[in-house]
Amino acid sequence: MIQALLRLQAEKGWLDDGSLGGLAAERGVPLHVLQGLASFYTGFRREPPRQRRVEICRDLSCRLAGGAQACAQVREALAERDDVEIREVSCLGRCDRAPAADLSGTTVRTTDIPELLAALEGNPPTRDEPLGQWRAADPYSKPGERYGALRCALAGDRERLPETLEEAGLRGMGGAAFPTGRKWKLVASTPEGPRHVIANADESEPGAFKDREILRQLPHLLIEGMALAGYAIGASRGTVFIRHEYGPERRVLEAALAEARAAGALGHCIFGSTFDFEIEIFVSPGGYILGEETALLECLEDRRGEPRNKPPFPGTSGLDGRPTLINNVETFAHATGILYHGADWWHAQGRPGFSGHKFMSVSGDVEEAGVHLVAFGTPLGELLERCGGIRENRALLAVAPGGASSRFLGPEALDTPVDFQTFTDAGSMLGAGAVVFVSEAQDLLEVGLSVTRFFRNESCGKCVPCRLGTEKAVKRVEAAGGIGEEDRPGLEELNQTLARTSICGLGQIALAPLLSLVDRFPEHMRGRRSR
Repeated sequence: MIQALLRLQAEKGWLDDGSLGGLAAERGVPLHVLQGLASFYTGFRREPPRQRRVEICRDLSCRLAGGAQACAQVREALAERDDVEIREVSCLGRCDRAPAADLSGTTVRTTDIPELLAALEGNPPTRDEPLGQWRAADPYSKPGERYGALRCALAGDRERLPETLEEAGLRGMGGAAFPTGRKWKLVASTPEGPRHVIANADESEPGAFKDREILRQLPHLLIEGMALAGYAIGASRGTVFIRHEYGPERRVLEAALAEARAAGALGHCIFGSTFDFEIEIFVSPGGYILGEETALLECLEDRRGEPRNKPPFPGTSGLDGRPTLINNVETFAHATGILYHGADWWHAQGRPGFSGHKFMSVSGDVEEAGVHLVAFGTPLGELLERCGGIRENRALLAVAPGGASSRFLGPEALDTPVDFQTFTDAGSMLGAGAVVFVSEAQDLLEVGLSVTRFFRNESCGKCVPCRLGTEKAVKRVEAAGGIGEEDRPGLEELNQTLARTSICGLGQIALAPLLSLVDRFPEHMRGRRSR
């Protein structure tokens, strides 16, 4: 039903009562069910749109790039345009083009008013998309060589696939860092019956956009990784759950799926074997919460994307109650490389004492934001150097190594090697590898509030403490104009309440980034209280 609602909106521009009623009658479902879906997901519109629509990102990386001021300038420039709707939205996944706006699938910088006006008139900017240095991650130098790992796997023992991933020590690259081989084994060991493979391509956290680039430049590694997973666990179907803002990347993936089918890597009797596997694309109707795996499953089952209580876990009872393997895009891509080269190759990719490599999104106050493939063990400072350092030759003040949900660290973090455990030991986390650098020119109080507002805006509302607590925290700090010693006990108590009572990670970490700034930079957080 959700995909039908998206198609209906694409045809009419919005979801009017008559259209919802017609779809309800066609599908034989109560009208209130469709109304509930349409009101929950941010991608649905319930009012007729204007002729043109500008969606402006309001979150961390874009705010650091002057997004609030640029948004005001856009509003001024379009003040007399009754045909244009301007809407501030959560992170668009275009942090490398901050401050970013989306015009029906075209990304522009809001600081470039002429470019934005030209795009509104149907003249989108033409730019050469940079190609990353991904040779270390892609085992294939020519398109005709692709899907070699799958060919070899089909001729061998499927049980060796998760064992090889375990030997390599590959961990989930979406944030949780769960051992990938163990997850594949757990799903494969469930009772006989239908199983499913899902690629989570719904990266929606401010600062995260590396999966977007894998989709754009290495979609074949995702497809092969999913097929290998399907063979390992005994699944015949897979789904790529992709955020709706990734329209250009979705089209690249659709073309890659067609090429895989033509090559015999998808469909019936793959490469002459008895293995059948097919992949479909499911477009997310919007919402950061859908990155949580059980909320994603609720969405796939045509319900509101609210996290489930666990257990049961998706590995035993996932999509439609079937055992379901869920990994993110980068994890599947690395699985392909490991199953092609072997576990020893993966170990050799890391710096001494470390194994493997990682795609890292880098944004914020850097000269050149972008995605970099770095060996585990690479000092964070070296990654900053690859991005040209802090812009305007300013000093680094703070850094969030794992995106908006990670605790902020100080400049000493530049000596920290990139790895899951090293950043945990430093008091933060690597997460999905979305590094946001913050320079001395920024207002750290506003930086922390920006993150807390994001989690407030993206709370699904299922857990009352999360829904009310995030709102209460923002209002309390805004009203006080800062955070002093007298404010900390109340915020810390609120944080503990959210951490204990929230079903999913959003509520559990919603206030942690803000409080980390209070802990490390108290003098920067007092705001009006310092006067």
